Amino acid sequence: MESVEMKVEMVGIHEKRVRKSLSKIRGIEKVEVDASSQKVVVTGYAHKNKILKAVRRAGVKAEFWSAHNDILHAYASGSSRIMRINNYNFF
Repeated sequence: MESVEMKVEMVGIHEKRVRKSLSKIRGIEKVEVDASSQKVVVTGYAHKNKILKAVRRAGVKAEFWSAHNDILHAYASGSSRIMRINNYNFF
């Protein structure tokens, strides 16, 4: 089983659109949506490009999640924690 993390622009009813578009794909076991960090985690056996394509077809801006997105989210949330990625500390 594979997990695919995506950054998805969550505005208004986009969460419902995302869930509906992903429900049509065979092999998806679970969809987790975090609207505050604009992150969607899809777990299952579907190919990651097929998942991304389905979300984009729903009219929602989406891209694969990267470590860069973690840094931006920590900065934007005003978190005072230290984040460590690849032996580098980010404040």
